[in-house]
Amino acid sequence: MSAATVLISPAELGTLMNSEPVVVIDTRDADTYLAGHIPGAVNLREIFTFLATSTAEGLSELKGTFAQHFGAVGLSGKETAVFYEDALNSGYGQSCRGYYLLTWLGYPKIKVLNGGYSAWKASGLATSTETVTPTPATFPADLKMADVMLTKDEMLAALGTNTVLLDVRDIDEWIGDSSSPYGKDYAPRKGRIPGAKWLEWYRFMKPSAQGPMIKSPDEVKAEAATAGISTDDTVYLYCFKGARASNTFLALKQAGFSDVRMYFGSWNEWSRDPALPIESGLPFAEAKPKLAMAA
Repeated sequence: MSAATVLISPAELGTLMNSEPVVVIDTRDADTYLAGHIPGAVNLREIFTFLATSTAEGLSELKGTFAQHFGAVGLSGKETAVFYEDALNSGYGQSCRGYYLLTWLGYPKIKVLNGGYSAWKASGLATSTETVTPTPATFPADLKMADVMLTKDEMLAALGTNTVLLDVRDIDEWIGDSSSPYGKDYAPRKGRIPGAKWLEWYRFMKPSAQGPMIKSPDEVKAEAATAGISTDDTVYLYCFKGARASNTFLALKQAGFSDVRMYFGSWNEWSRDPALPIESGLPFAEAKPKLAMAA
């Protein structure tokens, strides 16, 4: 499936729901879901909350957990999965995290609602407060998993190579002022992976009448170019737990970046291993040039 076809507008989603089997997945918390959601949508908060590690055991748990979750909400391989959050800039990329997980698992039909629930409401489409009980299915066990998942060992091996390590966290995390979006000291160490480039994840979105939307392919390429990143680079993404980086993963893939993978364990895992190197402080601080003294 082309990543260019992943983003779907509210009107397109409305048409799709009336024409083929679709499972619409609301990634917001339960109370927000109950206050109003897309009619027929099921609620799956774990897409955002699950913290993964990149050990063999951790990735096996991640795969098993989400094969079970996605089956429980009705994905058998025949249905198109459509993820949404409240707005693309307010949920830390949680709907895109669902897209990334299903991409990794090899699921064939995945969409993300561009603009989220805010765009759906702005389009004047119907909403519901009825809790939807999913019809469980057996998630397909024979899918070919995609090569988009990185371990901490692979990230460590990429240090000092031509591989682009791209940190997309918020600025306070990048400079080492905060360890996470959950509080300054949530994780044991602050900083960044050495040698990483930085593009804050917000930069791949732009305002619209329906709320923030992921930028066009050319706009995404232009943003990446400001950090010296081009479509033929190998790009390794990370954030704190693979949500904001999923937003960037989708933006880059739909813009034609072919070799993009993500370190899903991200800073939550990296910071907890004291053997792994970190950088902190202002990365581009340069010494002031010395003035020559007049003779």
